[in-house]
Amino acid sequence: MSIEDSGDSPESEVVLERRDNVLVVRINRPAARNALNFAVMSGIGSALLDADADPEIRAVVLTGTGDRAFCAGLDLRAFASGDFAPTEEQGRGMAAFGQFTSGGGCQKPVICAAQATALAGGLELLLACELAVVAEDAKLGLPEVKRGLFAAGGGMYLARRIPLARALEMAMTGDPITPSEALALGLINAVAPAGEVLDRAVELARRIAGNGPLGVQASKRLVRMAAFEPLAEVRKMHTELQESVFASEDAREGATAFVARRTPVWRGR
Repeated sequence: MSIEDSGDSPESEVVLERRDNVLVVRINRPAARNALNFAVMSGIGSALLDADADPEIRAVVLTGTGDRAFCAGLDLRAFASGDFAPTEEQGRGMAAFGQFTSGGGCQKPVICAAQATALAGGLELLLACELAVVAEDAKLGLPEVKRGLFAAGGGMYLARRIPLARALEMAMTGDPITPSEALALGLINAVAPAGEVLDRAVELARRIAGNGPLGVQASKRLVRMAAFEPLAEVRKMHTELQESVFASEDAREGATAFVARRTPVWRGR
């Protein structure tokens, strides 16, 4: 999938849009509540790979089409039919999508713009992102247990983000919470009217994109590692990244621009 705008044709289940240094990736299955099939998962994964390969892209915003759902999770109709297997050409994107939802993969920061409800795999997509802006009338939850399943796409690690008791309640009852509750728990970053969610997320992405890309990527990696991995591994990576980032052209440019009182010109090296 090209990093250029992919258009909004009916067959485009993942639509791409460039906004300066920000790539907006939009799930485009409103009739199916933006449920995840292999075309969507592969499309998101491929877009993230392409974003990483493009030095002009500094941040990614992930959103959905319509006012019914950001993403309703796995396409249960396709799953129940038994006709649920990726094509060979979707393999690259599927591998990247799997890495993304497991908490890695994409080097660039990803901001979720949940313009409507995010349930099951939709909430797991939100959890995979670094930051999230959510519509004030949305619902957030992991209802998999109501269908005899469990949240296998990252939802079971919810207690790494919010208090254990609340994570267990969400996972075992399957009941949703409100955006205001999610904000109080520190699960999301902002709540906005549905019509403003995407613009708020893009503005947040632009604020990030204005900073040194190497420093941003190192910060993303180290903060995530510090939250989830052994301290010894974090310190090792910290040393490696400090050596490379502090010796970079961008580091010198940042200092030079500060002294000259001008806006830095980042080159990502």
